Amino acid sequence: MNRKIKLIWDFRGPEAFEIAKHHCIHLEEFAVKEKLHFHEISTNIISEMYSLAFITVDEKDMIIYRDALKPHRGEVAE
Repeated sequence: MNRKIKLIWDFRGPEAFEIAKHHCIHLEEFAVKEKLHFHEISTNIISEMYSLAFITVDEKDMIIYRDALKPHRGEVAE
């Protein structure tokens, strides 16, 4: 069974959500350009001053994404 990994980028400040939304555009562009599979690209608003962008990928592809895009952190997706 192949696990899914969520790679996460954290953004803080008054423009955090807008930056996270914009970052998602770049995540999708990268996946399309490199012809890589992904499950989900989205944002989460944690608070008014903290949002995050994430991409959920198969564990087998995680190293390619991690090395190229330098996420702040990652976790096993549920």
